[in-house]
Amino acid sequence: MQDDAFHLYKKAIRLVLIYFSSIIILAVLFLFCCFDVIPLNGFKSGHKLSNIYDKNYDVSLVGNSKDNEMLKYGYELFSKTPKYLGPDNGNPQMAYQGNRLACRNCHLNLGTQPFSAPLIGIIQRFPQFRGRENKIGTIEERINGCMERSMNGRVLPEDGKEMKAIVSYLEWLSRHAPKDGKIKGTGFVKLEIPNRAVNLDNGNKVFTKHCVTCHGKNGQGKKAIDGYTFEYPPLWGENSFNNGAGMNRVITAAKFIKGNMPFELASYDSPVLTDEEAYDVAGYINQKPRPQKQNPERDFPDLKKKPVSTPYPPYADDFSIEQHQLGPFQPIMAFYKEKYNITKTK
Repeated sequence: MQDDAFHLYKKAIRLVLIYFSSIIILAVLFLFCCFDVIPLNGFKSGHKLSNIYDKNYDVSLVGNSKDNEMLKYGYELFSKTPKYLGPDNGNPQMAYQGNRLACRNCHLNLGTQPFSAPLIGIIQRFPQFRGRENKIGTIEERINGCMERSMNGRVLPEDGKEMKAIVSYLEWLSRHAPKDGKIKGTGFVKLEIPNRAVNLDNGNKVFTKHCVTCHGKNGQGKKAIDGYTFEYPPLWGENSFNNGAGMNRVITAAKFIKGNMPFELASYDSPVLTDEEAYDVAGYINQKPRPQKQNPERDFPDLKKKPVSTPYPPYADDFSIEQHQLGPFQPIMAFYKEKYNITKTK
């Protein structure tokens, strides 16, 4: 009887120690989280975003004063670009677009979604150096880069109403950003680039499983009710971006896809596709026919600054066009590191 009582006593002591140890561990973790030693979302994602994405970016709440007219027009241009600048706008002189995409089709949530090239703080980040032009460029020049490539069109007059309106909208988006404009969540998510060429067959399977619901079997998207814009944009064909756009680079497209697609299912901290699936489907999409940018040879005056997945020549290396389009990209990256001491990531 004494032995049984002793064993019960030891068991009770053990349970009490386990209980209080658990309480202490939980208390320490709580304090660490409160003081940001361990981020609260640290077990879900490696990204800890600031609350800048939670600020008010609803243009409908802005007053109708004369000072806000330009801002609201910029918002209209951003959200319904082809209505004002597209081929069907009714005024050929204002047809600056060659396709029917809207700015919001790539810059999701009207330019405020993290890791989908958000535009919060972009005003403070310009002027900035751009390898594609090999010079310090203005925000107006950057917008016109999109007009020529993503919109498959021509440049807007830098002193015109439309350019000023778009800049006004970007200034409004950037009003809460720090002086240097640097915030977490700019650009796209990180991607472990597979050390192989794109598997087009697998890309087709991924597209069929995850993409056709919104973009259709033929990749031509779904028109919005307004008849001008797309609810889900075309991924190739005459109404898509041309081959000079950044999204026509496999690595860039794969990063965007991983962090944002399928739409409203994936997010930067909860992707649906694996790195390999995003890589393959990006290659599959970018092998489809699309508009060709005029004078692509003028891009990247310093060819060493050209991203390895740029799909068109000339290059500062002897790798084939096919390898620049579909990989594997690691041998190209290794070449630039060895010969020019340049570390390339895209």
